[in-house]
Amino acid sequence: GVEVGPQPQGAARADILDKMRKIVKHGLDFVQLFNEGKEFPPCTIEVFKIMEKVDYPRNKNDEITAIIHPKLQDQDWQPLNNGDPLFLTLDGKVIPYQGNCTVYPTFINEAAYYEKKQAFVKTEKIKLTARQLRSSVS
Repeated sequence: GVEVGPQPQGAARADILDKMRKIVKHGLDFVQLFNEGKEFPPCTIEVFKIMEKVDYPRNKNDEITAIIHPKLQDQDWQPLNNGDPLFLTLDGKVIPYQGNCTVYPTFINEAAYYEKKQAFVKTEKIKLTARQLRSSVS
């Protein structure tokens, strides 16, 4: 599957649809070249590995007591360091990120995840290495 976003629920955005088409086309081009026997050299890429889902701060009645800080909003895949603003309480207090490493939040403040108690997902940036690839079918 391919998920491309962000995109509000019930909306169709031309720029997001265009990105999705390009991703699917690249995937199909790879399959075609692989089936034709093209050799792909070893490569290394950076990816984001999910660490954990993070909920909004809540009170004893399970009500949200803080919202995503404005400096974090729309910063998907950008580094979040210890001490950076994370949440803003309803009375204006900043709750900073407290972590022992830089993380890369994504799905920040997505409406579809409120009911799942998810403010964002913490990811870490890692490198994956792929060995040479070539179809064994001739």
